[in-house]
Amino acid sequence: MVQIPNTPASAPPAQRSVPTSADVARLAGVSRATVSYVLNNTSAVRISEPTRRRVHEAAKELGYVPHAAARSLRAGHSRMVLMPSPVIPAGPLYSQFINELQWALSRLDYTVVQYGTLGLHGDEAARAWAELRPVAVLVPGQGLGPQGVAVLKRSGARAVVTLGPASVEGAHALLMDHATVGRAAGRHLRERGRRRIGVVVPVEPGLEVYSRPRLDGVRQALHGTAAAVTELPLAYEEEAAARLAARWRGLGLDAVFAYNDEYAMLLMRALQDEGVRIPEDTAVIGADDLVLGRLLRPRLSTVHIELPSGRELAELVDRAVRDPGAAPERHEVLGAAVVHRDSS
Repeated sequence: MVQIPNTPASAPPAQRSVPTSADVARLAGVSRATVSYVLNNTSAVRISEPTRRRVHEAAKELGYVPHAAARSLRAGHSRMVLMPSPVIPAGPLYSQFINELQWALSRLDYTVVQYGTLGLHGDEAARAWAELRPVAVLVPGQGLGPQGVAVLKRSGARAVVTLGPASVEGAHALLMDHATVGRAAGRHLRERGRRRIGVVVPVEPGLEVYSRPRLDGVRQALHGTAAAVTELPLAYEEEAAARLAARWRGLGLDAVFAYNDEYAMLLMRALQDEGVRIPEDTAVIGADDLVLGRLLRPRLSTVHIELPSGRELAELVDRAVRDPGAAPERHEVLGAAVVHRDSS
């Protein structure tokens, strides 16, 4: 019988101590103050490029990153910009806007944190945001009220910016009037000689904040003319589009504004399956100007939407953080222009 000797368990590897700015300073051959100036992007002190490079290389070698909480204590506020995630699906246009905003804010030494608020609304959501002590909050959509703004400011937020159809007392406002999109689409179809115009209204919860103003915009564009508007509720499902297309000829419509490009593509395919010719029988126009719309046959007409640039919004945030007592700014930022292609 072979006896297997008992071997002592190997000792766990010793934990490495967390590197400090003093370690970086020693490795780079500079003072701790210089490390702080370089890694915090302090512009008030001039540091030569070779010194900056040595500090960054030393920090990378040691795995050192600045302590955000300590930096916040020194500055008297954080550098976190909180952006609650929208409760509705975000399309490519919105994602591109967020990416540009994050890049622009990072250039100003801010960090954008997206926060999921599923199940939280209004002032209740504001209290949850306030717990994170952000220096600024960018609120998409609507639902935040004056009390929520006050809660955020009492918690230390120097800037509250809303992006939506209306302003909120105490907050900076980027006003996005989606009726502008509907007016552009309705005017285009009217000028193309269409008089019986359907407007797709998505049934998905949350989209009404955009779809209702777009429907109203079409009605405004056709007001006082012989054209008529028919509201078309539609779920973003192939089966729902097929059911709508099956009764299309009975509706007597010669054009449709399909809310956006995605719903337009969904409906176009269903109409073509029913033998409805586009644009001969029915003109179709979407919105958002997605690349896929240019690949369809016929190519999709659309409303190109211009959102504020991330750089401009980042500058507004920085301005408000630096001067929290300034009067709230209001800017109308949503532009709309028709891109005419084959489908209309």
